[in-house]
Amino acid sequence: MRTERPVRSGGKPDFRKERPRRDLGGDLLYGRNSVAEGLRGRRTAIRLFIAEGVKEDPRVRDAVVTASRDGLQVERLPRIELDDMTGGANHQGIALLASSYPYVSLDEIAERDGTILILDHLQDPQNLGALLRAAEAAAVAGIVIARDRAAEITSSTVNASAGAVEHLSIAQETNLARSIEILKKTGRWAIALDTGRGAVDLYSGDLPLPAILVVGSEGDGLTPIVKKACDIVVEIPMSGKVASLNAATAGSIALFELVRRTRISG
Repeated sequence: MRTERPVRSGGKPDFRKERPRRDLGGDLLYGRNSVAEGLRGRRTAIRLFIAEGVKEDPRVRDAVVTASRDGLQVERLPRIELDDMTGGANHQGIALLASSYPYVSLDEIAERDGTILILDHLQDPQNLGALLRAAEAAAVAGIVIARDRAAEITSSTVNASAGAVEHLSIAQETNLARSIEILKKTGRWAIALDTGRGAVDLYSGDLPLPAILVVGSEGDGLTPIVKKACDIVVEIPMSGKVASLNAATAGSIALFELVRRTRISG
């Protein structure tokens, strides 16, 4: 379905850029959840940073113990220096320098069982991160995002997902319509989340499983060629005065409806 673009009070799109971050030769994950999941995920952790004077709750203490056990350097530094390293982000007094995000191939995702999520040029890292958090909770088989004109997996995305990104298999593809056709050959049905003529009710419609759920971008929705590659279009019934939902909310609702149907059928 067509989803909302985040806006400021003045009505303009709110894709605010953070202050530039210092290049440390890897990805700097920040925030207690992001760091905890980064230490448990598939990346290679390099160094743990702790702000001086930070309150060491169980997550911070566990991170220090894990880092020390794995032979990582744990560096304590002034908070203002950590502010500078993270570009002024809300780092909660902790950050982890790690290798770049390990994207996977489309073939690797295709080999797995379960629902696959395709994101058609989402641009806002916060929307992307929130939807990826829901995708991990729904135990999707994998996710495909656009290689160009779309948000990537950055430290901001990891933080918005509360670290869930670290446990997901994500592929970057240039041609999403072609990716859908390849994945359909595995026996899955492509379900587009959109509105308009021919769209069926998400809750009452007959939805084929297993599925590829395709979610459009903020504001523009699905690109025509991607929508054409899908087998069915579903929409979320809206009963209130609000006419639309943002991409993260709409995608999450659809994902868990597919989870519910899969459990019933299975």
